[in-house]
Amino acid sequence: MGDVRTMTVGPDDWRSWQEIRLRSLREDPDAFGSTHEREAAFPEQTWRSRLDGAHGPSVLAYAGEEVVGIGAGWCHEPGRLMVVAMWTEPDRRGQGVGRRVLGHVVGWARERDLRVELWVADGNPGARRLYERYGFRADGRTEPIRDGADATMSHLVLPGQ
Repeated sequence: MGDVRTMTVGPDDWRSWQEIRLRSLREDPDAFGSTHEREAAFPEQTWRSRLDGAHGPSVLAYAGEEVVGIGAGWCHEPGRLMVVAMWTEPDRRGQGVGRRVLGHVVGWARERDLRVELWVADGNPGARRLYERYGFRADGRTEPIRDGADATMSHLVLPGQ
């Protein structure tokens, strides 16, 4: 984990963000509310606008020059930040990459006194363990991961804010 660093990225980093985001959607399609097909069709401007920082941080994790993790926060309503797009390269899982990215996003939210929450796919026990070890707790809410999907997701909140 010592060789991994995280950084908030902006619109000029859109190609790096796009590459790992599309890879995450392709490799773990049941972990996300969006789809590879949907986001692969986004034009450059959509990717850039998602990284403009207006609604929260976009974070990449690097091991040397290689991008090995991704995550973001989205201020979807006043006083609240939703953690989204969390993913770690499969060969880096279990090495603290996700915790570093999550810590970066949560730190950003705490600096702004925001309540942090997220949705996790019920079929993704590794991600759920990461969030629960960090301190997130389920609040009992569940819903389909996408319209028409059988897979579900659970809502978790970070207490103490």
